[in-house]
Amino acid sequence: MLLFLEAIGEGVLNFLQSTGGIVKLLFNFIISIFSGPVRIRKTFEQMYYVGVKSTLIVFLTSVFVGMVEALQIYHGFHKFGAEDMIGYTVAVSLGRELAPVLTALMIVARNVSAMAAEIGTMKVTQQIDALEVMAVNPTNFLVAPRVIAMTVMLPALVVISNAVGNIGGYLVGVNILHLNPTAYIKNIQVYISMSDLTYGLIKAAVFGFIVSLIGCYMGMNTDGGAKGVGISTTKAVVAASISVLVADYFLTALLF
Repeated sequence: MLLFLEAIGEGVLNFLQSTGGIVKLLFNFIISIFSGPVRIRKTFEQMYYVGVKSTLIVFLTSVFVGMVEALQIYHGFHKFGAEDMIGYTVAVSLGRELAPVLTALMIVARNVSAMAAEIGTMKVTQQIDALEVMAVNPTNFLVAPRVIAMTVMLPALVVISNAVGNIGGYLVGVNILHLNPTAYIKNIQVYISMSDLTYGLIKAAVFGFIVSLIGCYMGMNTDGGAKGVGISTTKAVVAASISVLVADYFLTALLF
């Protein structure tokens, strides 16, 4: 019993310590933005890596999500004769929820893990200490470009996800479920609102900001050599994924 309580207490303390460290990194990030030069070149490099290099995986994920969603919704709507509303339902669920959340989770797997591994390797090989010796702010040099790039590019990827997901839903709805193509598109145009899309983009920007901070924090606090890099990468992916889902609930409650 004591060991169980000790494990719980240790977990709570680790959570509070990590939360405090991320908040501290957030303040250092804000200070570095206003006090130091913005690393334009490194920011664009990160934007290319986060955005352009992730387009294919977002494309594949979104098209199959849209296709599966159309199939699943059809079986429910067919019972009530509401097949014409499948297009709108696919579009609104992608815009509000599925596109930002699933895109964020894919980016966590691909990019946040890479952030933690790259910065963690620099930490254990003392490259970050070398930056400090040369009077280079590690937060400004390493963290700021990654956070800015992720915050900007994740909404852009969500736009692609929305478009591709709706195309996938349309292809399944029209070619497999034999829905009326005119009614499919018309109901999207009539019932979808701009807020259904903009709220998803707001979610994406917040997700990008949070997960990039977590990835950078885990990398900056790596120790223990190569094994420590692996542990930090795993922690970054798990923590960022959970943060996306938790933030999604609060943003949904706030926006809708």
